Parts: sequence; structure tokens; C-alpha cells
Amino acid sequence: MRHRIAVVGSGPAGLTFARVLHRHDIPVAVLERDPAPDARPPGGTLDLHEGLGQLALEKAGLLAEFRTLSRPEGQAMRILDTAGTVLRDWRPQPDDRANPEIDRGQLRDLLLGPLDVRWGQGVTRVVPGTRDGVLVHFADGRQETFDLVVGADGAWSRIRPAVSSVTPHYTGVTLVETALDDVDTRHPDLARLIGDGSVAVYGVNRALVAQRNSGGHVKVYAQFRAPLDWHENLDWHKSLDLDLDLDLDLDLADAEAARSSLLALFDGWAAPVLDLLRHGSAFVHRPLYALPVSHTWAHVPGVTLLGDAAHLMPPLGAGANLAMLEGAELAESIATGPGDLDEAVRAFEEQMWARAGGWAKITTTGLERLVSPDPAEALALFDEVQDEVRPS
Repeated sequence: MRHRIAVVGSGPAGLTFARVLHRHDIPVAVLERDPAPDARPPGGTLDLHEGLGQLALEKAGLLAEFRTLSRPEGQAMRILDTAGTVLRDWRPQPDDRANPEIDRGQLRDLLLGPLDVRWGQGVTRVVPGTRDGVLVHFADGRQETFDLVVGADGAWSRIRPAVSSVTPHYTGVTLVETALDDVDTRHPDLARLIGDGSVAVYGVNRALVAQRNSGGHVKVYAQFRAPLDWHENLDWHKSLDLDLDLDLDLDLADAEAARSSLLALFDGWAAPVLDLLRHGSAFVHRPLYALPVSHTWAHVPGVTLLGDAAHLMPPLGAGANLAMLEGAELAESIATGPGDLDEAVRAFEEQMWARAGGWAKITTTGLERLVSPDPAEALALFDEVQDEVRPS
């Protein structure tokens, strides 16, 4: 008997799950609200870890193709102080594949491969426990029933309410993202500053991070502690111990107004560092949300979650890696297990919760240290991670 299986969301978690099932000749419906794979920008670059994301790709039979596409040199990391002094300049060895980078768009296309995604089919909610299985409600009013629905639909999952009433909370840290294009030709000084991978500058409760993608594209992230309505709160910057004259009537759609406000927020930092903001093209507000560190739920037959839908955590390099491995493991559990679909899902959930809880603690503590009153905390964290990942 073939089970009717659906995964909601075509991000790394959902596609890895579907791709591993496909490798085992098990059909799965991939339901995605976007009308096409290129309907919106795919986002920045990801570092895939050997024991996590790369292991997931190995289970999907895609590791060799990943190695062709990935950028091991993108692991390079340079850390500066606010005066522009280089504090760390770490560069990987040519054979270092601990966590090479790949653009999200390239990873998406690699995972899509032969999968038949049902584009433009947004799911509004699911109802487990019906006579015929789990009832899926679509945005266009249609309904369809499955034996298993896997929610891989991100932070604001429409599937999560079927198993948990918990919603993400604001971490107190906001990102404002901008970008540079054709950096090697148009901004050669910044290209040298960034190097082959990333450059990070840490100040008091603030940071600037720039990260290379392929094709000369660079993502720049201004990070700072602020209330969620920081752009409407005239006094929020006093909590940062900053005496700034900020124009906080900020419309991020107005690139020049956003640039001016951010330059004021980082006033006094080295001119080459501030050029990352001066030359940014557009500005996008990305407040960071997270689920509780130990988010679990009472098992609900026919429904489960992967990735951010299950354990949204600060973006410190673990989320996508965990999501992909979870997708691969759940698919393998279904494909190679004893045949009881519900027991396979139960066993997977217990394993996922234990591992994700540990990573959630690490990333939550990491965010506290990276955007901290003491910039030395970020440097110490970098050293600790390097020692752990690449022991001498």
C-alpha cells in the first residue's frame, strides 16, 4: 500500500525530504504557494556542514554535484574592530570542506531536479483526524486528503497550529539587509575588504556583516538590538548607550532615508566599513524571531514539522543544515522502516527534538554574544567555533 504523502513548502527541508523519497521511488506531493521557483529572490548563501547539510545531500545522492557547485573558499572569515583593524583573518585550506558555501538558488535548483512541485498551491490550514486522513485546505478553496502532511513551510507555518499553539517571539535583534552587485568591478576596495568569504565588524550591541555570494554579489547585514517598532520609537537608541541624532521616521522603501539612518547608527566606524552601507542598493527589514528553545508537541497522527516550522532559531549557520538533515532522515525512516507510517514519524520526532533543542540553545546563546554590549564576546565565540570545527 502506497501512502499519500504531502510536504508543504519548497525550501531546503521540504525539497530534501521529497528528493530522498524520490530516490526510494516513493511519491510525494510538494505543495508550494509561490507560483514559480523564481517568483522571489532565493536569499543569500548557505554554509553546509559535513555532518548535517552535506550528510543530507549524501542521503539524497547529490553530494558530488554539491561539491561541484559549492565554494570552499567562501568559508574564509575576517573580523575587524570598528576602527577597521583586522583582528582575525581565517582562510581555509584548499581541501577544507567542513562547511563550504552555496547560493540558496543553486541549492534549490539542485534539490528540485526531477521533482514535480505543485507551484501556486498555497495551504491555509490542515485538519488531522478526519475519516479519510489529514484534510488540507488550499487558498483557492480546494481540499485534498493525505495520510501524512509534513509542514516545512517556515517560521510562520500554516501547518504548525495542527500540532502546537506556540508562535515565534521577537529575539530583540533586528537585521537590515542590503546588497552590492558586481563588487569586484564596481567596488574593488570593498571586494578586497570582504575577501573570498565574509567580513564581520562588531561594536556595542551592533554589527555589520558582509558575505560573498557567487557572481560578485554581496549581501550586507546591519544587526542591532532594538524594539520591534524601533523605526517609530524616538528613544530606542538610548538603550544602546548611544548619543545619536537619528531621523527615525524611517521608510525602508526609501533607500536614501534608510541609508542615512543606518550610517548615523554606525557613526564613528571606519570609513571602509561604512562604505558597505553607502553603496548598498536597497534595504530590507528582517527582525529575528525564534521559537522556544525546547519546542515540542504531543504527537498528532498524520502531521509533523521540519526545520523552521518545528524549531525556528537565530540564523547562526545551523537552521538550514538541521532542516535538510531532518528532511532526509524522515524520508529514510518512512522508506526503510517497518511500514507503520505513524511509528516512523513518532521515532523521527523524538530524534529531531533532542538534536534541535541542543542547537537552539547554542544559537540563542550565540546571538546574545554576537550582538552584545561587549564586542570581545563575538571574537571569543569565533575562536571557540574554529577550535571546535577545526581542532589543531
